[in-house]
Amino acid sequence: MRVIAGSARRLNLMTPKGTDVRPTTDRIKETLFNMIQDQIPGCRFLDLFAGSGGIGIEALSRGASYCVFADADKRSVSCVKNNLAHTHLENYARVFMSDYRKTLSRLRKSDPFDIIFLDPPYEKGMEIDALRLIHDSNLLADGGMIIIETTLDTEYMGCIPSQFSIVREKKYKTNKHVFLRKEIVNS
Repeated sequence: MRVIAGSARRLNLMTPKGTDVRPTTDRIKETLFNMIQDQIPGCRFLDLFAGSGGIGIEALSRGASYCVFADADKRSVSCVKNNLAHTHLENYARVFMSDYRKTLSRLRKSDPFDIIFLDPPYEKGMEIDALRLIHDSNLLADGGMIIIETTLDTEYMGCIPSQFSIVREKKYKTNKHVFLRKEIVNS
């Protein structure tokens, strides 16, 4: 696994040992970032269920101004910190070792994020709970995007807060990305 583009291009990233982490492959990561490349420069990014931190690090490498990484696993958090140091991006990041609920609660008073990436364990419903907490805490900027990495057969119709709408799905061989957009509230 490596950084695809930007300031840390071609640098290899570590992955946590064990089978609990499913790093997003370089090919899928490249496809994802090609789809959102115009929204990355200067954005505030949240990599929830960070694993190795590869998605958030790619965002920072491509010009995101700031990224919060969070994972409940000690090995994953250590891996994220090592990868940030290796890519020299640690000054633009904050890393939490806590579950998604505690992380989102901690972030309640922070500025909203422009992009939130969710890659929770599959088929446990954590992303639905996370969406509700993100909505209730107003952690996504108006017009902001949430990207969920999930199984091919997972459906979200009727499960997402009304302020979010599914704008795209990108299917791969074994999984997919679901893109949600937060409606812009007129003041």
